[in-house]
Amino acid sequence: MPPFKSFEEMQPEDYAAIGFKSGLEIHQQLLTSKKLFCRCPAGRYSDEYDAEILRHMRPTLSELGEYDGTALMEFKTKKEIIYRINRETVCTYEMDDTPPFELNEEALDIALGIAMLYNCVMVDELHIARKQYLDGSIPTGFQRTTIVGVDGAVPYRERSIPIVQLGLEEDACREVSDFGHRRVYITDRLGMPLIETVTGPEMRTPLEVAEVAQLLRRMVRSTGLVRTGIGAARQDVNVSVTGGTRIEIKGVSRIPQIPLLTYNEAMRQYNLLRLRDELHRRGITPESFTGRYEVANKLLRKTRFQPIAQAIAAGNTVYGVVLQGFRDLLRWPTQTDTFFAREISDRVRVIACLTTLPNIIHSDSPGETLASSEWLNLRKLLGAGEEETLVLVWGPPADAETGAREILIRAREAATGIPSETRQALEDGTNGFERILPGPDRMYPDTDLPPKAVTPERRERIRTTLPAPVWEREVRYRSMGIPADTVEPLACSRWAGLFETAITQWGLQPTLAAVVLIQYPRRLRKGQPGKSAEWSDEFMTALLKTVGAGRLQREGILPAMRHWLATGENLWESWPGMASENEIIGWIAEARVAECRSLAPAARCRLIMGRVMARAAGRANGAALAERVRRQEGVS
Repeated sequence: MPPFKSFEEMQPEDYAAIGFKSGLEIHQQLLTSKKLFCRCPAGRYSDEYDAEILRHMRPTLSELGEYDGTALMEFKTKKEIIYRINRETVCTYEMDDTPPFELNEEALDIALGIAMLYNCVMVDELHIARKQYLDGSIPTGFQRTTIVGVDGAVPYRERSIPIVQLGLEEDACREVSDFGHRRVYITDRLGMPLIETVTGPEMRTPLEVAEVAQLLRRMVRSTGLVRTGIGAARQDVNVSVTGGTRIEIKGVSRIPQIPLLTYNEAMRQYNLLRLRDELHRRGITPESFTGRYEVANKLLRKTRFQPIAQAIAAGNTVYGVVLQGFRDLLRWPTQTDTFFAREISDRVRVIACLTTLPNIIHSDSPGETLASSEWLNLRKLLGAGEEETLVLVWGPPADAETGAREILIRAREAATGIPSETRQALEDGTNGFERILPGPDRMYPDTDLPPKAVTPERRERIRTTLPAPVWEREVRYRSMGIPADTVEPLACSRWAGLFETAITQWGLQPTLAAVVLIQYPRRLRKGQPGKSAEWSDEFMTALLKTVGAGRLQREGILPAMRHWLATGENLWESWPGMASENEIIGWIAEARVAECRSLAPAARCRLIMGRVMARAAGRANGAALAERVRRQEGVS
């Protein structure tokens, strides 16, 4: 297997050669007033809290009498979970002290409508299930979830992307911090309605993954019934290559991150398969793997390597781990500028809770850590030969021993290939270990809520309110001559319906209506950051209706929008209306000052028009004024 090409060099045929496959699980908050299984307000965020609750999580047996692997892994971390609660946004349901309310009907209507847009086969009856979450992000230890549609599809390029299912579920807490054995959450987001869109693994390159994510984002936004902004949508990306396994990259907050993240995961799997082959060449298999660990404090009491010296001074324990036959393999490349040692360090960080880095050092990079004589003495103490790699891990005694065991577990897994994991998206485009990939044992029926019928009448009522698919809107908008950079934003805008009303009922030109709804707010946002979120449907409706009635000219639209941003008032309500003939004559006369006479005719017209338009401020038609000034100045 040759070395992996760089991100810039990779072509579709290169991804085909390694068997790249990817699918998406997109979580999108719904725009409801209440949460999913209680009546607390949704979307009310605050870092203020009235109390803290401490909990410890432990795994429970599934209906089949089995434990989920992720639950067992989380239990090993021995985390203290702190919940910061605000009485305005949380009730006893979220803290698992009272049973759930009935499912939020508003959220269900939205989810059913989006499933229809995906051309899903709709369920006749909803069954609520519990999905275990032992990381503490949900205080009950499980998430309530249900499936509303299956076997859908959306068009993409010359093929279709299957929508495996659309689920409706409750959101988890926001994480505040995670250090050592203490993890802190704030609960304002907890219980908000989410939809989860699951696609088939049909994307063949990293760019396709991002393009499909954008398509699905535009589709749900076109309803105007989902939340927008940071954290309102989160993508989990599944990636595999030939010979590898499905790896889930969690919590990708921005779609532009997806190409580099999925490239790096494909690279990681490719390189881990090469590492497996090298281990097999050395005679190391999961069955033949050997390793051991031993306390190494005595030999390192006088070390100059400060992390270990400080750990020993604080009464902590240092373990030396021997990996037989692993010489130089901890320097094996995995992701961009990343080596196999980080696979081990991540496991130690997450499971042993040794979160201060570095948390391990190893003999494959001897000059960066201990003195050569210290590594030599450690080899003698541990009985390690030249072909073996030594790894040191340190911390409180129990955590350090957990870390030593995890080093052996991860090294043995390298002889298998690629362990099934959930991994965390990192800012540099690489990913790190988060937890063992959950299995089917984490899901079981909820006994607190009965099945809920979805009647044909309800589905038909929702179907009549659905917008046209975004790809159909885009084709139509392009045929109208709408600017290219405005087509896609308008197709998924909540104002697409207002656009239709403006051009069909109020007589606005399509380009003008599109520019006012999409480009003007974007232009004003640059000058007033944060203001774009304040545009109200009522104002935009009144604005376009006034333009359509001829009470406000195109030149006055931006001033009117600026005025509303500054004051919240509709500027035209206090205007005297369209300019009279005498006013226009007066403005032109005022603009024809002495310095105009020395200018060439065309320049003189431009100067006069600039001054007149500033006075008119939308009360006169710009094209008609320009023609009048040109005639008056003798310019053809």
